[in-house]
Amino acid sequence: MTFNSPPPHSVRFPPLLLREGELKGVSFLEVLQDTNVDSVLMKIKSADLASVRSVLSKEKTSFDDYLTLLSPAAFSIVEELAVKAQTLTLKNFGRAILLYAPIYVCNECDNQCVYCGFNQRVSGQRVCLSPDEVMREAEVLYEKGFRHILLVSGEKKDKVSLDYLKDVIGRLHDKFDSISLEIAPMEKNEYRELFAAGADGLTVYQEVYNRDIYKDVHPHGKKADYEFRLGTPERAGEAGFYRINIGALLGLGKWEEEAALLGLHAAYLKKKFWQSQIAVSFPRLRDSSASFVPPHPVSDKQLVQMICALRIFIPTLGLTISTRESSEFRDNLIPLGITQMSAESKTSPGGYSNAEKNGEQFEVADTRIVSEICAMLKKKGYDPVFKDWDRTYIPVGGAFA
Repeated sequence: MTFNSPPPHSVRFPPLLLREGELKGVSFLEVLQDTNVDSVLMKIKSADLASVRSVLSKEKTSFDDYLTLLSPAAFSIVEELAVKAQTLTLKNFGRAILLYAPIYVCNECDNQCVYCGFNQRVSGQRVCLSPDEVMREAEVLYEKGFRHILLVSGEKKDKVSLDYLKDVIGRLHDKFDSISLEIAPMEKNEYRELFAAGADGLTVYQEVYNRDIYKDVHPHGKKADYEFRLGTPERAGEAGFYRINIGALLGLGKWEEEAALLGLHAAYLKKKFWQSQIAVSFPRLRDSSASFVPPHPVSDKQLVQMICALRIFIPTLGLTISTRESSEFRDNLIPLGITQMSAESKTSPGGYSNAEKNGEQFEVADTRIVSEICAMLKKKGYDPVFKDWDRTYIPVGGAFA
């Protein structure tokens, strides 16, 4: 299925007009190729205050409406966006915040991403944990109460192989209720094997949707293949994964463009994999051993606007915030739409069972222990949730769509 190019100053998103399940033959690559980014940016820049308030009065919003909420006019009344975002979050998710923790299993990588501490050319200690060592890390987290974990690895497939992952997942599956992966993108048949082993979730960031910037910051390695990475959430969804989390690495591209295309991607996945839990993360670039300076830093207020706009656009979308952000800022974001957050994270292999930092991917900003996070949530009137069935974590309106 192909689409004609949109006329100037017009924004089309045909898949949003289709019913659930009608996107089977349409890839997000096709949708993206059919999207006139100049028109998207024009729509964002041209919105006025009256159009923003008109969007805020609607019960349902379109992609055009979402672009209006990313506008400078919306920025000037972000507090009004926050009020609507909070109302929609309480309606669809209640006061539950799902807590999870990452386990970094390997910091070796074949890529040379210029912003990452795992960059092949960056000096520092390189560690790949054995399955037994991964289990020691997992035991620490299990004792702290975590039942949702995220396995994270540099893209080193000869060491973090399919067999290695199946072994690790199989061991973890006996203790943990949900195992998600943030690893080198794989083929659909490989994801099927990992799903059969016990993994149910995938996190993959496109990093940056702007193709030119993507090429510049990924000069070498498999990750340089923009289109293969872009199709990763679809391959995982088709393989059976029912937790799919995407994101843009904020600071690489202009935030309005990245926010617009990230929202487009999330809306596409919600339509195509309507029975799955689709979520978005908001990783802002942090200091790392790569010594990379973000060309387009995103301010706190811009991030708030992005979170609120996404919540209003897709009310049942999961929104995740990590320990990249400061404790004070994370606390303030919770009422605005956040449904999942990491706690007490270590970003180096062996970081939980070994006090030494063996090559961190980035510096953690929120260093509070999990009990402090739980106390903060309860003080704010929210419920820390360690597994979905501790409390109904399905939107009030029905299953995640």
